[in-house]
Amino acid sequence: MPRFFRPFHHTRYELAQLDTPDGDFIELAWSLPHNETAPLAVVLHGLEGNINSFYAKGMMKALKKQGFAVVLMHFRNCSTEVNRLPRAYHSGDTADLAFFINHLKQQFPKRPIVAVGFSLGGNVLAKYLGEEHIHCPLSAAAVISAPYDLSSSSDVIRKSLGKIYQKYLLDRMKKSMQRKLPQIKQQIPITTDQLMEIDDLLEFDNQLTAPLHGFENAHDYYKKASAMPYLKDIATPTLIIHAKDDPMLSIKAVPSSQDVSEHVTLRISERGGHVGFISGNNPFKPVFWLEQVVPDYFKQCVFNNTDKEWL
Repeated sequence: MPRFFRPFHHTRYELAQLDTPDGDFIELAWSLPHNETAPLAVVLHGLEGNINSFYAKGMMKALKKQGFAVVLMHFRNCSTEVNRLPRAYHSGDTADLAFFINHLKQQFPKRPIVAVGFSLGGNVLAKYLGEEHIHCPLSAAAVISAPYDLSSSSDVIRKSLGKIYQKYLLDRMKKSMQRKLPQIKQQIPITTDQLMEIDDLLEFDNQLTAPLHGFENAHDYYKKASAMPYLKDIATPTLIIHAKDDPMLSIKAVPSSQDVSEHVTLRISERGGHVGFISGNNPFKPVFWLEQVVPDYFKQCVFNNTDKEWL
């Protein structure tokens, strides 16, 4: 429904590249106009998402309206230009996020930083928060519809709705990998025909995701990249939003109060779908609930904290 009601949502932005320590780059999309004194909000997209994803643009616009300077971080190979190295990105890849947030903190030491992650980006953010624990430089975070248990969630995607979700995602993932096949072949001996013949998400992760990023196989990747074990270590004020009827994720991916730390606020709803959460009585004028509750949560954590130097 969000895709149907908001296919042409626009927001002004400017692209920039940030070189990474390993000789590659991450592409950033800064929302315009940029307020150089406002607190910073980082947006992380989902699997094969980018600046054009409806949920990303909507959240960027909502956060900007609430006084934040907003930047979306593209995961490697989701940017407009092909990345230089064979590696791409995966659900547990927190290195680029840590590098980028540290870069922002060094560049703007007095400005609070918050982050919101959707789906795969949410799993990355949640894992990062747990890894950093008390040393996390973020003032607050929000995690939306994240696949905290990757193995069971992969199984759901592979089977749900006549495998339509799997085909949709695989088609986009194969197209994304195809454009950087020359780089990938430096590490994995795979041809274009072999890539395009992959018709199963588990097989894709076995043949590409795992070997490209140092995992033994897909199951090793799912185990090590899942954010669920890290939720108890989160020391940053964090809002977790999840729907029990999410058609793309396993019910095992729904965290309970026993799974999270005292710093996490759980908002688990019966309905909401995957990064949907539409409300309101008029189907032609839907209310995008996420774009209200996430900025409000960040405002409470940032603007109401009188101990911040920037105030």
